[in-house]
Amino acid sequence: MDTPNAFIGKTAPPTQNEIDAALGATADVWNQLLHWFAEQGVADQEWKSSSPKYGWSLRLKLKKRTIVYLAPCEGCFRVAFVLGDRAVAAARQSDLSKTTLKLLDEAPRYAEGTGVRLIVKATKDLASVRKLAAIKLAN
Repeated sequence: MDTPNAFIGKTAPPTQNEIDAALGATADVWNQLLHWFAEQGVADQEWKSSSPKYGWSLRLKLKKRTIVYLAPCEGCFRVAFVLGDRAVAAARQSDLSKTTLKLLDEAPRYAEGTGVRLIVKATKDLASVRKLAAIKLAN
């Protein structure tokens, strides 16, 4: 992924002001997505960083299950899902865009599942994120 995390080198989780400053015009889209996830019952939020060299990401959880990872970047944000085999099969049968299905086909496979990453720059980019989230929640 060519888009670096906005909080590389930071040792503490970002503040809301720092997030808004990094996201710029995309901050409203970030907040729309957080609100949508909360409406789906995915309201538990946890900031995590495996190392200052990777920056910070926000995990959205349903009970103990991580549904999605959100990583603020400069002027956009990265959305990452780890999909199990059933979710991948459901995604392939869904009406996701050809671009998103191509990302799914090219996504790395891990022991936990298939890692799909999307970049969000505008509200129109949320359609695929919401569809993948619904698939993840259902599977």
